[in-house]
Amino acid sequence: MRRPATSAKLTLRAKLPMKAFAKRFALVFALWTIAAICGGLADYLFADLLGRHPAFWAVFRRPLTEQWIWAALTPLVLFVAHRFPLARPALARAIAVHVAAFLLLSLLHCVLAGAVGGPLLAVPAHYPGSLLKLRFLEEIYGDIWMYWPLVCIQALIDSHARTGEREKRAAELETLLATSHLALLRAQIQPHFLFNTLHAVSALVRIDAGAAENMIADLGEILRASFADSSLQETTVQRELDLVACYLRIQQRRFSDRLRVNYRIAPEVLPAALPSLVLQSLVENAVIHGIAPLARGGTIEIRAGRRGARLELQVVDDGAGMQPGHRSGMGLANARRRLRELYGAEQSLEVQAARGGGVTATVSIPFHDAPGGAQSECAAPLSEQLPRYGGNLGI
Repeated sequence: MRRPATSAKLTLRAKLPMKAFAKRFALVFALWTIAAICGGLADYLFADLLGRHPAFWAVFRRPLTEQWIWAALTPLVLFVAHRFPLARPALARAIAVHVAAFLLLSLLHCVLAGAVGGPLLAVPAHYPGSLLKLRFLEEIYGDIWMYWPLVCIQALIDSHARTGEREKRAAELETLLATSHLALLRAQIQPHFLFNTLHAVSALVRIDAGAAENMIADLGEILRASFADSSLQETTVQRELDLVACYLRIQQRRFSDRLRVNYRIAPEVLPAALPSLVLQSLVENAVIHGIAPLARGGTIEIRAGRRGARLELQVVDDGAGMQPGHRSGMGLANARRRLRELYGAEQSLEVQAARGGGVTATVSIPFHDAPGGAQSECAAPLSEQLPRYGGNLGI
């Protein structure tokens, strides 16, 4: 029973592009016709002013023939202009293609004009040569003003489409980042997380006021990051590591000695650009799904380094590992989509089972410096704890 409906849907989908093409061609045909009428009317009035009084159709026959032929050739011109835009890095190749296409289409125009009996402007009496060659030489200058303006029009259309696509992608990225901020807020400021943090603070106030103050600063930084400017797509590795350090120090109070953290950070990557909250998502995933389920706890190791022209980040845990039927959560899904939108095919996010148990999450993106980000409000930012040379740090 469903086959006829499916067939009808496929037929409808096939008709839609044809309908759109028919509308565009009708518009092109109408515009070329208007141009022909304007040109023919000007020729008719000019001849009438000189007292020649030509037949009406005799004056309009040539411009209508010429413009209608170019109306038929317009889709080919626009296709070539879209396929080979006059832009870097392949500008020389595009120019060569367009010169060849112009000459071929101009010749085709002359062949079609001769086939339908289009008149020539002037043919010497008893001319023994080729009428096609004469027509080609007569028309080539006018064809320049037919072909190349169409190329420019298609370039403007493509530029407008690219601008619209960039605006659409920017809006999608802002939405994704806002979603990531909300997910961060939901994941971190859950009642048990907030209550455990406040309980730890109250226990520390009398015995270690400095530690309590640091924990409050860490919690404040997490809250501040959760409500930060959602239009900021990239931050620095240093800024992201400082925020991760805030989160992990609070979680270590919760897990006590069950959570151990190691850092292996190359100092030269600290100013590099990194999408906001991507590393945070990987660390949260390791804590919640890797360390929390085990009574013995485990270790999380955060690595960051440069491999040629690429920045590589890894979050490795020796926790519960990937369970059968494992599916990525919203945090990892958002991270993947944001990486794809920002860097296209030049990025990767892989989550694999680690050797000896646990999980390794690896992010690889193009290496480039980010503008100076906001200063961290975390107590003892990670960047101050890193050795000046070498990248190892254990909390």
